[in-house]
Amino acid sequence: MKRKITLYTFLILCFGLFLTSCQKEETEFIDETDQDETITSNSTLANLLIRTSQNPGSNDDIIDGNSCTQVKYPATVIANGQKVILESEADIPLIQAIFDQFPNDTDTLEIVFPITLILQDFSEVEINDQAELDALIAVCQGESEIDCIDFVYPITVFTYNSNDEQTGTVTIDNDIELYLLLFNLDGDDIISIDFPISVILQDGTTVEVNSNQELEDILANADCEDEGESDLSEFEENLTTGNWYVTYYFDDFDETSDFEGYEFTFATDSTAQATNGTNIVPGTWKLTTSSTPELELFFGTSDPFDELDEDWEIIEGTSEIIRLKDVSGSDGSVDYLTFERSPNTGGNNEEVNILIENLTTGSWFVTLFQDDGGDDTTDYDDYEFSFFTNGSATAVSSSETVNGFWSIEDDDNGLELILNFENSGSDDPFEDLNDDWDVLESSQVIIRLSDESSGGSETDLLTFEREPNGGGGGNDPDPQELRDILQAGTWYVDTFLEDGDNETSVFNGYDFTFFSNQTVTATNGSENVDGIWVVSVVGEELNFEFDMDSPINDADDDDYKVLQFSENSVTFIIRDSNGNIEDTLTFKKN
Repeated sequence: MKRKITLYTFLILCFGLFLTSCQKEETEFIDETDQDETITSNSTLANLLIRTSQNPGSNDDIIDGNSCTQVKYPATVIANGQKVILESEADIPLIQAIFDQFPNDTDTLEIVFPITLILQDFSEVEINDQAELDALIAVCQGESEIDCIDFVYPITVFTYNSNDEQTGTVTIDNDIELYLLLFNLDGDDIISIDFPISVILQDGTTVEVNSNQELEDILANADCEDEGESDLSEFEENLTTGNWYVTYYFDDFDETSDFEGYEFTFATDSTAQATNGTNIVPGTWKLTTSSTPELELFFGTSDPFDELDEDWEIIEGTSEIIRLKDVSGSDGSVDYLTFERSPNTGGNNEEVNILIENLTTGSWFVTLFQDDGGDDTTDYDDYEFSFFTNGSATAVSSSETVNGFWSIEDDDNGLELILNFENSGSDDPFEDLNDDWDVLESSQVIIRLSDESSGGSETDLLTFEREPNGGGGGNDPDPQELRDILQAGTWYVDTFLEDGDNETSVFNGYDFTFFSNQTVTATNGSENVDGIWVVSVVGEELNFEFDMDSPINDADDDDYKVLQFSENSVTFIIRDSNGNIEDTLTFKKN
């Protein structure tokens, strides 16, 4: 029995010695006097580690407008009038796609509140309106994050408190745990990392780190803003490798066919050339490194290559496709240029151009709008729609003007007319027009569109015609109706296109008065110009003859066809021998 007690006592003593030796060994992990191996709350490395592990907030600045917070998903926003439900950060490009769809508009984003934001310390706050968000943005003063370096977890950290001499070991499994450990350090806390650890660099490589100094060097020298320059370098390599073909060129109309058969090459010495085998067109290129990278092209002054001589904003650049755009400083119109590795084999630019010409000539009225099986046509009875070649549009009533934008896409399924009008939300009828509409029919007098609902059970229908419901014109036009309209009030020339050239400025400042004796007077306040006008019926069409003295006789002495008329707008056209619109003259009432 005594022997057993002695053995038991011996074991207890050994276990106590073991614990003592372990505690002693652990305290030796941190030497508080060794600043090269310790990290304190106010050290440079601690600050760098906090910036690397903090919650990243810059990836969604397009939504919340600041880099101190991150949106918690799902979230709903209204982008240029279009409702977008964001399920994750991966859906953010949906917003940019809407913004890019109409590059000459004013991009707007409205958050559907309330929304939850995650702060840099991973805590959450609910924001109930724009005023609360603006207040949060105003106090955003966080350190910029180091988001191009990632740690490989787990990481073991030894802790020591100099005040009570407590030691410990902590295993860190993610950024949140590392951030909170560092954020909560006070002046008495010292920590030390159990090296080696591994970090993942911006280029995706993993490196081993063996000391505080190595880690500090990596974090301090991380150039997370260098991604743009890297992208430009990759873009330049793609541009100067292999051959390219123009697969899309849009300048008010689709003019891709102007470059059919030409192969483009771009050399590393900034020279370029386009050749179709017999004709060689030399050129130059230059890549800018501004905040909005641009590709500057110059291929001389000969048509059509002079059309490429612009500073093109880069929309997309990969090894297979380069998409560019140029916004005109004079009228805001947008040109598009796309290069691809294979020639354009099936682009139906003639059909696109016919639709553009029809759409942008004269005014239109909604004569049918069927939404989810219901007829909502009357919502638009008061509005006269105009579409302009620069991609903008207006819907004008007696009380308001609603601005919008449009574009046309041509794919394997046919043409789509994409509309986007300003609106105030779900009760605004113009929100219902904002969609990608399939073009069923396009002529000079009617444009019929359809859109399959997301569920596929209903087809929405939208029809534009030259006259409002119950308006004049039609298959049995009444010349007296048009005469009465012209004689009511004064008019100005809103549009005059001659052979496609805009000559509207010839009539700037002149008001026109049409009299019942078929005379017309135009005055600009200091000069009166007299002439005659005649409305007649030829077959089933209205004719309009117009003859005035100098200096505003550019549009007279021609037999116009009446394309469209209403109480506030009249559009006359001249067709060529193929039936295409050659000249356009539009009067609008003052």
